[in-house]
Amino acid sequence: MQTGPFCERRGKVFDQPRNNLAFLGVPSHPSRRREERGTENSAALHRNLASVKMADSDHSGLRLTSPSLSVPCSPATSRNDCSITPLTPSPSPRAEVRPRMTCPFLVVVAIDFGTTSSGYAFSFTQDSEAIHMMKRWEGGDPGVANQKSPTCLLLTPELRFHSFGFVARDFYHDLDPDEVRHWLYFDKFKMKIHSTCDLTMETELEAVNGRRVRAIEVFAHALRFFREHAVKEVKEQSSRMIEVEEIRWVITVPAVWRQPAKQFMREAAYLAGLVSPDCPEQLLIALEPEAASIYCRKLRLHQVTDLSQQPITNGMDANGSRPLDSSFRRAREQLRRSRHSRTFMVESGTGELWSELQTGDKYIVADCGGGTVDLTVHQIEQPQGTLKELYKASGGSYGAVGVDLAFEAMLCQIFGEDFIQSFKDKRPAAWVDLTIAFEARKRTAAPGRTNALNISLPFSFIDYYKRHRGHSVEAALRRSNMNIVKWSSQGMLRLTQEAMNELFQPTISNIVRHIDELMCKPEVIGVRFLFLVGGFAESLMLQRAVQKALGRTCRIIIPHDVGLTILKGAVLFGLDPTVVRVRRCPLTYGVGVLNRFVEGRHPRDKLLIKDEREWCTDILDRFVSVDQSVALGEVVRRSYTPARRGQKKIIINIYCSTTDDVTYISDLGVRKCGMMTLDLPEQASPAGASGPAGGQVRREIRASMQFGDTEIKVTAMDVISKRSVKASIDFLSN
Repeated sequence: MQTGPFCERRGKVFDQPRNNLAFLGVPSHPSRRREERGTENSAALHRNLASVKMADSDHSGLRLTSPSLSVPCSPATSRNDCSITPLTPSPSPRAEVRPRMTCPFLVVVAIDFGTTSSGYAFSFTQDSEAIHMMKRWEGGDPGVANQKSPTCLLLTPELRFHSFGFVARDFYHDLDPDEVRHWLYFDKFKMKIHSTCDLTMETELEAVNGRRVRAIEVFAHALRFFREHAVKEVKEQSSRMIEVEEIRWVITVPAVWRQPAKQFMREAAYLAGLVSPDCPEQLLIALEPEAASIYCRKLRLHQVTDLSQQPITNGMDANGSRPLDSSFRRAREQLRRSRHSRTFMVESGTGELWSELQTGDKYIVADCGGGTVDLTVHQIEQPQGTLKELYKASGGSYGAVGVDLAFEAMLCQIFGEDFIQSFKDKRPAAWVDLTIAFEARKRTAAPGRTNALNISLPFSFIDYYKRHRGHSVEAALRRSNMNIVKWSSQGMLRLTQEAMNELFQPTISNIVRHIDELMCKPEVIGVRFLFLVGGFAESLMLQRAVQKALGRTCRIIIPHDVGLTILKGAVLFGLDPTVVRVRRCPLTYGVGVLNRFVEGRHPRDKLLIKDEREWCTDILDRFVSVDQSVALGEVVRRSYTPARRGQKKIIINIYCSTTDDVTYISDLGVRKCGMMTLDLPEQASPAGASGPAGGQVRREIRASMQFGDTEIKVTAMDVISKRSVKASIDFLSN
């Protein structure tokens, strides 16, 4: 048994046992193939051999082919995917874990692209303790701090960008009813990227009026809007002229997003002109709960609310003397008063809260946003203060939008699903008004509240219903027998506390259940802190439910600026991307190879005969497994040899899977996610060099994957010519 492909981890070389492998001499024409099996295998063998990739013509240049993607959950079964075999490698340099380096940019700008609200912040690298929030937005809702803007975008009837945020929403609201149907209004469109199973560059979004536009263009419009505002503000505050190449950009994405969605945001950033595809290192993709965790390291005790120190009974303190939310509301009001400066100072080291943590202590960050809830589990590493991910990110579509959907379902139950759909189609601006009214009241919902919440119905809703149904809204409420919703003569729906509980309960129950299940995992047992962050974490309904269910298990901490935690953490991540030292791999990655066929071990339909030797095709040679711990900058290397001597080109196909229980690239759930093509010049053997049985020395092709970042880097090198090629793992191509 020889040792074969190896991987280098944290300076150590790990050899993996391989079967003895010999050179493959692969003829280039089917007529020269030799089939030595019975007739039952002849058709399979012909398919196997006919599609082996090789090139007989000369290739002088090095080129990278466009990666392609097989149909999800239905991988390619043709035998054109394996033209390499593992090779016992020659000694190669050790992999080195990348050390912390000084940020090479003058300023870091982070964009928190949320489902319901978005914003940006920035910091100059020479004054990294100061984080500057964006300017106050025009418009806004009464009583709401406009540190972010609603994630809504408006295009003209000619599909040109018009506005984003409050301006887009207010302009759309003021359009004439006959004119509004021609404008394209997009709201909460980020959800589409997560829910689409077959996301590509051609995926479309549907505007409120039903017209469809490529999703990549809508996202690029939004990012371009932020780029223009951020660059202008950075230049205004800088003491020197800053070029666009001196700005590092950070975009946040949910950790539970699949890989295609994360790549989609990078492609949108390229299209928006944030950075050039030739300088990918200028853009970082930050995971939202991870960014929040980075910021939580800086917190001082007076910057947080500790729910574990506030026992409650029906929304009151144990002694009944003070509402649950009093300290949180006081902190929030203090934050609002201080926001005129828009500059937040952070600790140069770690905050007081972190001083209570010791090496090995674990904590969970629950990012409760508008569309998704992301959970990440970190372990503190002292004294350097770096973080180690203990369990791969998890979560689901349990965000605050779930409460909005429950409200819409309640309206359908009262007024009829056909009417609600017709009203949305015929009176889109009025529907937006209704959702805004509900959003404002939703923020004030609290456990133990005795009085009902009033939701103003637009006049057009009341009028349209009477014309559509022939009776009044009040009559519809009586007929629905929904006693938890009343009608006010002032034109309002009155939602009782029971009604609000019904709207919040499904979403909150999912969040609490998921956190509770995560805490039962062996890697997570013994968590000391649970940090609630994100816009939905401001909800007193959610705070109460989490405290009641988990308050005895760990300390529940809420930062005062809970809605800005991710944005600030994203800036800190851009300043030092090495702060998270170890991550968990979300997928299994490998390449397709040929290996020695073993009777009884390999299936007969994988048998491939070349030069009188039996090979098993379609084998997945793993580089890393799902949920495996990978250090920052960790490089895994494998060495391969071409399938036949004299081969002019080698193609390496990269595959991924959501599970580790896979053997072949044709297994269910395995998909092709990348491709590298490496041209091979004529091989000049060194004097005296010979291979097995006096033959030529085997040619070594060294493939490397670098893990530990939020994205993966792939390279391949011909050891003899020193030619190399880089590839991006592409999840968006069809």
